[in-house]
Amino acid sequence: MTDVLRTELDDRGVLTLTIDRPEVKNAFDGRLQEALTSAFAGVDDSVRVVVVTGAGSVFSAGADLNWMRSAVDASFEDNAASSRRFEAMLAAVDTCPAPVIARVNGHCLAGALGLVTCADVAVAVRGSLFGFSETRLGLAPAMISHYAVRRTGIGAARRYLLTGERFDADRALALGLLVDVVDDEAALDAEVATLVDAFLAAAPGAVRDTKRLLATIAATPDPRDTVDARVELISRRRVSDEGQAGMAAFFARQPVPWASDAR
Repeated sequence: MTDVLRTELDDRGVLTLTIDRPEVKNAFDGRLQEALTSAFAGVDDSVRVVVVTGAGSVFSAGADLNWMRSAVDASFEDNAASSRRFEAMLAAVDTCPAPVIARVNGHCLAGALGLVTCADVAVAVRGSLFGFSETRLGLAPAMISHYAVRRTGIGAARRYLLTGERFDADRALALGLLVDVVDDEAALDAEVATLVDAFLAAAPGAVRDTKRLLATIAATPDPRDTVDARVELISRRRVSDEGQAGMAAFFARQPVPWASDAR
């Protein structure tokens, strides 16, 4: 835990990360980036699911204004180093071995929306606003662009990353940025709990292996290029302890060993 990021790990292995800068609408600065990078990079086998959210009524408004001001007088080299640190944060979220749920409790703009595109699933409360707003400041959504295009497709990206316009949660859902939109915070908590239970109902090793496979497939769209990886994975899972226990439980009509982890 830091003064900008609250962390809580429960006895089921659910790690909740709460961006805790409500006085500046949970805006990103160097400290928050470092805290998020460290938290995601530190996820080990004890963590089954990660939930990331914001304190208060905003997920994150994007970059901290004071942090942005410091970039005005920074050199090209300093800006490049800062951008690489931001990429390290995005990559840590994207490659987190455990599934990541973004609990979007309010407005989510610019770099914060980039973070959401790196989560496995995201759910938002209706009334939240979204936007890749960099071009309206004369900048470019360069660091988040790869993750955004992968999530929305190039067609939607040509509109929203170029115009910087804001859009609502229902449009974010239609663009594939979210898996659901709910009406209020109570419903948001209920939907996140449902998603957490769904992940906990699956075998932890199988989830991690499948997440790695999906990353490989995303980078290698021709199925002929992933045959060996897919054959190796299913063969290894069938002889693994989890695979053997899961199949035995299925045929015996008994609960799987990891089922008690879900509520």
